[in-house]
Amino acid sequence: MDGIILIAEDDTGVRKVLSQALTRAGCKVHATSLLTTLTRWVSEGRGDLVITDVAMPDGNGIEHIRQLKEIRPDLPFIVISAQNTITTAIRAEEAAVYSYLPKPFDVPVLLNQVKSALDQKPNRPESVHGATVGEDLPLVGRTQVMQSLYKLLAKVMNSNLPLHLVGETGTGKSLIAKVIHELGDRRGLPLITIGPDDLEGSEHLASIFAKSKAGTVVLDEVGDFNADAQRVLVRRLDVHSDPAPRIISTSQFRLDRAECRGNFRRDLFYRLCGMPIEVPALRQRINDIPLLAEHFLSMTGRGGGKQFTASAKDLLKHFEWPGNVRQLRSIVQQLSLAALRPEISDSDVKAVMELVPGRRGHLSSTGDTIFSEQISEQIRRYFNIFGDDLPPVGVHLRVQREVEKPLIEVALDATGGNNIKCAEVLGINRNTLRKKIKNLGISGDRRKRLT
Repeated sequence: MDGIILIAEDDTGVRKVLSQALTRAGCKVHATSLLTTLTRWVSEGRGDLVITDVAMPDGNGIEHIRQLKEIRPDLPFIVISAQNTITTAIRAEEAAVYSYLPKPFDVPVLLNQVKSALDQKPNRPESVHGATVGEDLPLVGRTQVMQSLYKLLAKVMNSNLPLHLVGETGTGKSLIAKVIHELGDRRGLPLITIGPDDLEGSEHLASIFAKSKAGTVVLDEVGDFNADAQRVLVRRLDVHSDPAPRIISTSQFRLDRAECRGNFRRDLFYRLCGMPIEVPALRQRINDIPLLAEHFLSMTGRGGGKQFTASAKDLLKHFEWPGNVRQLRSIVQQLSLAALRPEISDSDVKAVMELVPGRRGHLSSTGDTIFSEQISEQIRRYFNIFGDDLPPVGVHLRVQREVEKPLIEVALDATGGNNIKCAEVLGINRNTLRKKIKNLGISGDRRKRLT
């Protein structure tokens, strides 16, 4: 890899690691902790690529990119940031950066992005910059699954493709639809939501679409629309109005899965699912729970400055949360009122949780019961796919392989690719681990993440 890389990063450790990694890869590196120095370098014509953090001592890295692009329009930028919100991802996309990598990130991934940018040296067109994006949007999450969602939303924000948001109740599908509208190029235009009970015929639907103009129409829980409503929708969507609204639909399950066979029109499915987007359940992002809990506590206004103890936040991670983020918000509101001391303790959490009706799983130090229930649920869904028939023979081996591969991959990630530590954590022999890595086709390039 050949090129001159300019790095703007105020964290000394991160700056050092990046400089060393890029130098070993064959690049020349100039690193600084200030955007003013970066500006001087770019103005002098230095550098083939810029890597910049967002929160810098003398400004915002993304906002600064717009100024630097006026000086060097062809210069590619890679943004890294610990401000892991959808706002950051969208701003990076609007600034037409080559790549956005949330912290923590894999150094090999960043090196691949640098190589690709140096090879292509793209000149991407600037996006239209409209209203200022606020920082108070309640889409909170630092886990990898949420970062992937943020980046995908940023890419589809201003497209005309119909979007279909799939996720369990309480995961925030309606909120995401609102964010797409309010941060996209249709902001300022009407946002209209249609639920299963809101359709009264084709004339009523035509009136709704007319009011939406070129805004956004959200079909909320479209999987619950009855046959008549589906028929009306198909006919309406076939009418090419000008201007046409953006269509976003939501459902709690995939419309092409067995649960919907015979209950949902295939022609309507094709019209709605231009881009399916999976919204993760809270149990798929348990490391976001403490962050979400703190966020909701700060929003209550009735917490009186209360805070969670570390053990209380950890305890919240051991509940299954069948109601997802919505349920967590409700529990935090209860805790803000019920806790008698400034700090919300694990005993406060236990007391409130014991009163939750229909609670699935129990609070434990390991979460083993919750984990077992989740596996059982997934296996039951697999059997249900075949209806009255049984699945093909060999289920045990298929399930074993499906569970074993991600287990080893996660353990390798957690131990920074150290086979000895990974084998110890898993409780198996190192030679056995190596054999499984080979047989399961697991990549050997699983290295420790840069934080």
